[in-house]
Amino acid sequence: MNHKEKIEDVKAQFVEKITDNMNAFGVSTSVGRVLGTIYMQREPMTLDELSSEIGMSKTRMSQVVREMIDMNIAERVFKKGVRKDLFQVEEDYYETFISLFTSTWQKAVHRSRNFEQRLMKKLDDLQQESDTSEEDEQAINELLIEVKKWMDYYDWIRRVTEFFESGEIFKHVPKNQGGEST
Repeated sequence: MNHKEKIEDVKAQFVEKITDNMNAFGVSTSVGRVLGTIYMQREPMTLDELSSEIGMSKTRMSQVVREMIDMNIAERVFKKGVRKDLFQVEEDYYETFISLFTSTWQKAVHRSRNFEQRLMKKLDDLQQESDTSEEDEQAINELLIEVKKWMDYYDWIRRVTEFFESGEIFKHVPKNQGGEST
């Protein structure tokens, strides 16, 4: 194996490790492999280039890239003279981690708000009924307490999301052992 082949081999191993790590965080291996491939390329890539490099159909590649954009871990970029869409990923592992998790957490908070509103409406309607027994009233009150706990929990997730997105996390947990953020 010559130097170039050895370097490509190390890059391929790195892509597989990125894929494994992303999979450990609940991300599909396809997304992990595309993220790793673009990352190791060090420049934006087209769907054709990605399809060729990874061996995935262009249709599937388009789906994966769209999923990555939705997760806020990839973006479409413009490059003068290139007519095809180019896609790039964040080159900072920490920012990728934050984008990946906060986008998931934001979706969970949004779904929770919808759930809370529907549940509160149902409980309110139940409380308004005139033929509610004392036992039913107690059960409704217990459910209201539980919904309040639920709402507090999802408010905490919202605040944790803001803590990560603002970069405040790095004041408490620096990016490296020396305490300097890079």
